[in-house]
Amino acid sequence: MAERQVAERLPPERLPPERLPAGGRDSTTAAGAEPVAAAGLGPAVATGVDPVAVAGLDPAVAARLKRDAAGLVAAVVQQYDTGEVLMLAWMDDEALRRTLATARATFWSRSRQEYWVKGATSGNVQRVKSVAVDCDGDALLVRVDQTGVACHTGARSCFTAGGLPVARNPGW
Repeated sequence: MAERQVAERLPPERLPPERLPAGGRDSTTAAGAEPVAAAGLGPAVATGVDPVAVAGLDPAVAARLKRDAAGLVAAVVQQYDTGEVLMLAWMDDEALRRTLATARATFWSRSRQEYWVKGATSGNVQRVKSVAVDCDGDALLVRVDQTGVACHTGARSCFTAGGLPVARNPGW
């Protein structure tokens, strides 16, 4: 059974210009709360109740990332104590900021175009132990303590569909 995730709509930095609130991309201050709410960003951001929504990703961290054309970075998720690779997901700056601020794995869904916190509704949570940026800055290694299954198919890992044949080279 597919896991349902708690999701939010696009933050101001990902909104196309025609969907921006009247005050522009920076309309998330108390004075700009109504325009943000009108843009469909959800009550937590609009009211300022969400403490995670206060600041952006640390500029020093953001500068290390090389994003794809959609502004995303691949996030390889690994069980922290066994090294088991659990899944691959995608993060933008906001998903990474939320992950670092809450120690709960938060991702960007490319198909649904919204954020989701792994396990928010299923209980199959990922408690983040560490996040590392690879040498090129185009991938993240998110080491977690996984509760329950990681894959939406109900499997512990998303990499259980079977291996692919690899040629054997007797010279190696």
